[in-house]
Amino acid sequence: MRCDDPLVVLDGGMGRQLERAGAPFRQPEWSALALIEAPGTVLAAHKAFIAAGAEVITTNSYALVPFHIGEARFAAEAGRLASLAGQLAREAAQESAVVPRVAGSLPPLFGSYRPDLFDAARAPAMLDLLVAALLPHVDLFLAETMSCIAEALAACAAVRGTGKPAWVSFTLAETGGSPRLRSDEPVRDAVAAAVEAGARAVLFNCSPPEVMGAAVDVARTVLDGMPGHEALPVGVYANAFPENDGDTDANDGISAVRDDLSPARYASWAAVWRRRGASLIGGCCGIGPEHICTLPGRLRP
Repeated sequence: MRCDDPLVVLDGGMGRQLERAGAPFRQPEWSALALIEAPGTVLAAHKAFIAAGAEVITTNSYALVPFHIGEARFAAEAGRLASLAGQLAREAAQESAVVPRVAGSLPPLFGSYRPDLFDAARAPAMLDLLVAALLPHVDLFLAETMSCIAEALAACAAVRGTGKPAWVSFTLAETGGSPRLRSDEPVRDAVAAAVEAGARAVLFNCSPPEVMGAAVDVARTVLDGMPGHEALPVGVYANAFPENDGDTDANDGISAVRDDLSPARYASWAAVWRRRGASLIGGCCGIGPEHICTLPGRLRP
């Protein structure tokens, strides 16, 4: 385990922050709706996370996929909207006294938590469009909520050649046994595959706090056994959703948010991940600026 790596504080969940702020928000558009109808609310959300202490903010491009905005709008507008998402994040960063890095979100292309829907033939063109639109505005790319190894490798391939680092973040099965992805693939295999594909950090997100620590342990063990990769950072940004039993996916309606993850409680979980070797720590769906602002004081000596 490594707990001496410098801490980097990530932002929290964009979609639910927009909802709480009164921005246009519904399914199927999810966080893309605010980008389309009220981009000022996206800028304000970024600024709120920066004010809370986020040192990396993520572009609001997660929902810019056909599942959320439809095939026709994706074909006609996804490039423009992704570029706008990058511009808004960069604007918020540049207006801060301490400029955070901007991560370009590369989302699951065919639905969150749905490894069974991943289409390897369609993925490269969709990813290339998003990468090209985000590239002028971001410092790195974050392939997030990856539920199978294949979609993570497709994202790494799309980023390769851009000159920007790729971070890969996996979402985890939520019940029993050794840590695994929602595809049932072992975390150890996913970490090794992502690093071999060029990932410069491995993270876990959009899963409950309770399952994250064991995945961090596995990731650190795998990295420590890969010569030349021992120093790669591991990260966690958990969600605040109730347990998902596998019968639904993340796109079925608007999920409730747990009432037991206060900022102090979330910071306690973060301290556990930090001790186990995570150094990139933030929050996913339902984790807001009020949670993020507790992390620097709790996690830094």
